Amino acid sequence: METENKGIIYKFLNGIEVAGNKMFDPISIFFLLCVCVVVLSGILAFFDVAAIHPRDGSTVNVINLMSKAELQRYLSNIVSAFQGFPPMALVLVVMIGVGVAEKSGLIDAALHRAVSNVPKLIVTPVIVFIGLLSNIAGDAGFIVLPPLSALVFLSVGRHPLIGLFASFAGVAAGFAANIIIGLSDVLAASFTIPAAQLIDPSFQATPAMNYYFIAASTLLLVVVGTFITEKVIAPRFSKEEFSGFHKEKITTSELEGKGLKWAVIVVVVYVVLIVALCFGSNPFLGDEKGSILGISSPLMRGTIPIITVLFLLPGLVYGKVAGTIKKDKDAVKMMGKSMSEMGPYIVLAFFASQFLALFTYSNLGIVIAIKGSDLLRAIGFMGGGLLVSFIILSAFINLFIGSASAKWAILAPVFVPMFMLLGYDPALTQMAYRIGDSITNPISPLFPYLPIVLSYVAMYKKDSGIGTIISNMLPYSIAFFFAWTALLLVWFYLGIPLGTR
Repeated sequence: METENKGIIYKFLNGIEVAGNKMFDPISIFFLLCVCVVVLSGILAFFDVAAIHPRDGSTVNVINLMSKAELQRYLSNIVSAFQGFPPMALVLVVMIGVGVAEKSGLIDAALHRAVSNVPKLIVTPVIVFIGLLSNIAGDAGFIVLPPLSALVFLSVGRHPLIGLFASFAGVAAGFAANIIIGLSDVLAASFTIPAAQLIDPSFQATPAMNYYFIAASTLLLVVVGTFITEKVIAPRFSKEEFSGFHKEKITTSELEGKGLKWAVIVVVVYVVLIVALCFGSNPFLGDEKGSILGISSPLMRGTIPIITVLFLLPGLVYGKVAGTIKKDKDAVKMMGKSMSEMGPYIVLAFFASQFLALFTYSNLGIVIAIKGSDLLRAIGFMGGGLLVSFIILSAFINLFIGSASAKWAILAPVFVPMFMLLGYDPALTQMAYRIGDSITNPISPLFPYLPIVLSYVAMYKKDSGIGTIISNMLPYSIAFFFAWTALLLVWFYLGIPLGTR
């Protein structure tokens, strides 16, 4: 029976992989969506499809984008639509700092040091916790942490794959959780805010709109991840021999250690400075009312440059001390290299910006949101059931489209306004999406880091394959889904703020 069930699971996963591989690239998907929006707008406008805006009672008509006037309008605004695409500038600015921190070797050295001295008694929760935090380090969390975690478990006499899977679960399935506001929070908000403004043009929010919840989620997922690791994953490897493995010691060189020391000092000084600028009757980082968490406060509006400098300064200091940055030109080259690697994202951003512009011009987003909310209200499908369904939908779509920003660029203009009309805050819709988008990362055959992790697994299990990873990640995905969704429902029904606006 177990073999039969395993075969069914493998066939299902293989089916997902085959279907996903036949899908177009996200850039091609956005191009096709642009065409669909133009054609659909023409058809619906011909039939005079419209909706009554519930806020002011005005009639919202679908605009025919195939008309001469609208085609001329769009042609005149192609460049401005790209220039005004919020996520692009946000990502590029942050990558200036992250690029230096990564290229100088700071992030790799920091992850090495973080896992090298973990006490045996708390090794599992610490590995899961570091995995959850490592999403602020970008690709490094997926590439560097799993093999390091395997070595940590090996060094304490446990099967290395237990540590590898625990860390991969943290960094992949718990991608939206953290105790620090990072690039993923900024990216999500950059799509959510314009989508909400389709219904309420005065809507404003900050990247911290989910912060209280994601911080609490981090603690919850550490507990859940540790439980699954010890009670489900570890027993699977209890009878496997690994004594013949080379117990490589996790070390950093003297210069790397010195560089890390000074980098930590710089981070501490910088954080203390930021905190100091938040205090006083009229704080530098506060708004006109003295609030540092208000939407107009420099702290909230300056999140991107603050995060950029948080990576840039220690990266420069580490590189100088460790010898990876000998002169200013080295640092500039690192920034340039980081920007060059963003080429595919910039192309994606161009096509995504055109889709969002056309979607906005056509009024399709508002009309679909109004009619969709009316339908959901009519059938009584609201509350917790609606949130759970949206999480499941997001998780399912994530199996086929890997890019989180690409998915949210498509879903946000429809679901954020729709849920607003049902009385749900955009922050709630965003968080439901982020949960679904995270939990199926490690079980998607199309997840871009899966082949890399597979190569690490093969070092300790020669007959491993993609099914090895997915079968060990599935318990995490299921457990994270139930625990994380339950936490969101508690937050929702108790009316607790998800973050600061």
